[in-house]
Amino acid sequence: MDVGTAVERLVEIYEESTQIAREVFENGDYARYAEVVYPKLIVTVKSWHPIDRTQAYGYVDEAGVYSAVLSRPKLMRQYLFSQLERLSSNYDCEIEVVRSDVRIPPEYIDGIEGLTEARRAGDTGEFVPRPTLDDVDDAIIDGDWEAFHGPEKPLFHFTPQRFDIACARISHYTGIAPDSVQRYILFTNYAMHTREFLRFALAELSREGSRYQGLMLSDGHRIDRNAASAADAIDLTTGHQMPRLDLLAEDNMGITMINIGVGPSNAKTITDCLAVLRPEAWVMIGHCAGLDGRMRIGDLILGNAYQREDHLLDGHIPLELPIPAVPEVQKALEKSVRTIYGEDLQLMRTGTVLSTDDRNWEWHTPKKLWELLRGSTAAACDMESATLAANGYRYRIPYGTLLSVSDLPLHAVPKLPAAAQTFYANSKEAHVMCAVRAVEELALDPEKLRTRKLRRTIGEVPFR
Repeated sequence: MDVGTAVERLVEIYEESTQIAREVFENGDYARYAEVVYPKLIVTVKSWHPIDRTQAYGYVDEAGVYSAVLSRPKLMRQYLFSQLERLSSNYDCEIEVVRSDVRIPPEYIDGIEGLTEARRAGDTGEFVPRPTLDDVDDAIIDGDWEAFHGPEKPLFHFTPQRFDIACARISHYTGIAPDSVQRYILFTNYAMHTREFLRFALAELSREGSRYQGLMLSDGHRIDRNAASAADAIDLTTGHQMPRLDLLAEDNMGITMINIGVGPSNAKTITDCLAVLRPEAWVMIGHCAGLDGRMRIGDLILGNAYQREDHLLDGHIPLELPIPAVPEVQKALEKSVRTIYGEDLQLMRTGTVLSTDDRNWEWHTPKKLWELLRGSTAAACDMESATLAANGYRYRIPYGTLLSVSDLPLHAVPKLPAAAQTFYANSKEAHVMCAVRAVEELALDPEKLRTRKLRRTIGEVPFR
């Protein structure tokens, strides 16, 4: 089976299965639900040989059978095509697509009516599976022994149920289905940043020759290019926890911005979900406490190392493992700062970002603060950057951090309302545009981001 045929067959099996599910709930023939299964992709690598050592994915350590049971292949069509193309061009492969024996819980299928009533009445009986967290784990992504030592080795990073629940939670937290998530993602925890991004997006859509095609708002409404110039004041108020804007481009190569709120738990929650879509990169733009007395309010910190005091991912990534900076992202961010602020970069420095799970970390006694920072080279303290970087490292997704200093709590300049509001008003536009221009630069050549730096020595899958 050639690559194109294989991808289309994956889509066909999934669409056929979900259509059967809808029919089952229309006519009550629940025994037929046994046919509602995920598709399975099997790649047999017939022989191993060395390949181009610069490739960051599409390689295996040995010949053998590699497989993945997949959900929503239509959503991932382009990704699947490119991954199979790379793998099959590197080795003599046999590609097969079959119906798996893993049934799809109807809660993960769009357009099913009457599910709740049927569940309550007990009509579905033993025929229709329920979604269970027993089938949701990160064994593959975290390199568990059992996941890599069965008769078939993993091809993709996630099980289908893990993929499905992530997509459901993207919709739940952001209010928009995952289909329009773009491949470059900006995170913030300020509504003013999303408003600046909205302003840029509308102006860009109105510009002749723009590569962008539309804007998906946080309430699910889409603004197309012909309506952008006439768009009036747009209310970004939403009842969802993490408002999202998708600036749409061909092949999802545009920019998504998400206001993730405050704290490392939020940062982990949303990146656990977005990772299944295999974005090209994500970047945090936020504010931080400056820890060096030579700093000024409004200075920029380009994170090049992370001191993890957030305590969220210690069980997944031991603290002794370094979280490296991704040079391609670093260079793009530095270039954009030069473009927007000029060549005099005294206001920007690279440095270690300390991320804490204690918002009032600076309220501790001087002795405790001394012990916290003794031996540290941290230039900034925030709550999300290390979590986003560590989860990017964990999920093999390039990451970066560009923070703006909003206070100097160790040097008698705490964050207080009046000064903070002045700082926000003066810094928000340039700060957002630095990140926007950086990811636009990266989008010109996505292959440059396919870094070997994030690939594992052991426990790695062939797909990016």
